[in-house]
Amino acid sequence: MKDTIFLTEKIPAIERSSAEEIKAYQKGKLRELLIYLNYNSLYYKSKFAQLNIDISEIRNLEDLTKLPVTTKDDIQQNNEDFYCVDRTHIVDYVTTSGSLGDPVVFPLTANDLDRLAYNEYLSLLCTQNGSHEIYQITTTLDRRFMAGMAYFLGARKLKSGIVRVGPGIPELQWDTIAKIKPTAIIAVPSFLLAIIDYASKNGIDPDASSIKKAICVGEPIRNQDFSYNTLGQKIADKWKIELFSTYASTEMVSAFTECHAGLGGHHHPELIICEFLDDNDQPVSTGEAGELTITTLGIEGMPLLRFKTGDICQPFYEPCACGRTTMRISPIIGRKKQMIKYRGTSLYPPALYDILDNTNGVINYIVEVFSNDLGTDEILIKIGSEDVSEKFEKSIKDHFRAKLRVAPSIQFMNWQEIKSLQFPETSRKPIKFFDKR
Repeated sequence: MKDTIFLTEKIPAIERSSAEEIKAYQKGKLRELLIYLNYNSLYYKSKFAQLNIDISEIRNLEDLTKLPVTTKDDIQQNNEDFYCVDRTHIVDYVTTSGSLGDPVVFPLTANDLDRLAYNEYLSLLCTQNGSHEIYQITTTLDRRFMAGMAYFLGARKLKSGIVRVGPGIPELQWDTIAKIKPTAIIAVPSFLLAIIDYASKNGIDPDASSIKKAICVGEPIRNQDFSYNTLGQKIADKWKIELFSTYASTEMVSAFTECHAGLGGHHHPELIICEFLDDNDQPVSTGEAGELTITTLGIEGMPLLRFKTGDICQPFYEPCACGRTTMRISPIIGRKKQMIKYRGTSLYPPALYDILDNTNGVINYIVEVFSNDLGTDEILIKIGSEDVSEKFEKSIKDHFRAKLRVAPSIQFMNWQEIKSLQFPETSRKPIKFFDKR
């Protein structure tokens, strides 16, 4: 990574504290949360009573294992029982993307919106927010989605300039860049490629624009060793701007954003407690990859206790060059429910995506997984391409065999049909994985 002067004076004190100080801080916040949930949450109050849990016995972060985990199914089946405030105190409603089931409604109070702004304020600080930054926001602020609103509130708290362009229409994106000269763009990485492609076809030099950095949301741009994956490298090769990877979810009401060092998304301990669990909901060994499980702090409307995100990642605890001493997380290895057992090999969809993104002639694609007559997993990749020859199909399968030792079934389709499958009306980002098991 290039040499950078880090603005350490802007980093909150808790994010420069020792591990012991952070743990002591979170222990106090956990105690406050348990009392709040036991008094205000019908779901957790009932769960504590059902399991004979005395919350006064939860004195340390290590005691979290004495408490039940919360799953996506729990929330979907008992959504309103998780509400902790009367409807008269709710000022905004958002919903999850529903990528692994029905969308869940999350109510936000005025204080929750302030917390959301603080979270994105911290995230943008990670990217070295300058005093005269102007953010072009291409994520939507409507359709009950959280991301666009979060970035708007965070940038506003930073007193930065904001241009709310929204998703789509590359021509409008470049017209905005030319007229207003924003310095940073917030976008889904695959949409950045569409913006670059429009520039190439219309004689626009991206490197001559005012944009110097991109905050990439919704899709990974790095491999596990923090190098760019195929998607990230394609952007970096065509637009000489600095790319910042982020990971977030509606349930966390928080984000992990990397700094200039590019070595993982930074944890904000004032907002969430993190655990990394194995298949038996027990902590993995220190530093090992596990399912990220979070407990939210400071939320009034719908706080969550030991919520299993379904995302597998690895924590890193070494202090960062940026001055933060907080834990960082790796790029997401995969989603637990999306793991595929294919012909004796365990796979996650990102491994398939990286090969397809790096194959010339593949315009777009979706991955379908279903169960065969024997009850084992089968993979069908539907590819949009102008080349539908047997030779090209064999070439693609050879790529899979070389990288993953197995080759899935392939079906060629019109790329516009694939695009319509990737972008249903309710989607805020491309859907590439369809689990039909």
